[in-house]
Amino acid sequence: MPSLPTFALFILAALTLLLIPGPAVLYIVTRSAQHGRRAGFASVLGVEAASLVHALAAVLGLSAILLASATAFEVVKYAGAAYLVYLGIRTLLSRDDPAVETASSERKLSAHFAKGLLVNLLNPKTALFFYAFLPQFVDPSKGGIQGQVFLLGVLFVLLATCTDGMYSLLASGVGKWLFSSTRVRRARRFVSAGIYVALGVVTAVTGADRK
Repeated sequence: MPSLPTFALFILAALTLLLIPGPAVLYIVTRSAQHGRRAGFASVLGVEAASLVHALAAVLGLSAILLASATAFEVVKYAGAAYLVYLGIRTLLSRDDPAVETASSERKLSAHFAKGLLVNLLNPKTALFFYAFLPQFVDPSKGGIQGQVFLLGVLFVLLATCTDGMYSLLASGVGKWLFSSTRVRRARRFVSAGIYVALGVVTAVTGADRK
């Protein structure tokens, strides 16, 4: 098990990374502002469940496959980008009645969880992030390297749940206030669609940075 100073350094480094909004945070913020707090939290849980899968993959060495195979990386990356663009187009073509849409979506929290899970599972950059970041805090002299990586991965996901949950809470509050205006509610559809499409494009063209 890593030493206490190593744990402290890991937590500091992880929080620094997590508080910088990345594509996953922007996705969560959009879902929270668009569909409300419960949907936002469900999206957070979906995203972090996928992060836990990626952390486990790093322990098992599956991330090395993505790192070594350019083809595997590209296939997964473009699948994730295509799904985000699909969400954008679907949002753009959806009905203009946000009240009906929001009421319906809040009854389907499992759908928000599943979408968050899928978006992050199809983000190979998250897998490579765990593969590159976690081993920096592993002490081989302590033994049990896989156990250390898994422990650090779980800790990172717990921290991410807290920070992403904070972003979700803030976004849902602001979204509720903004969408009290009929004109803003209608504009929301175009803004949300644009964010999803932009995230898809960023996912497709960028390298292996943080999720």
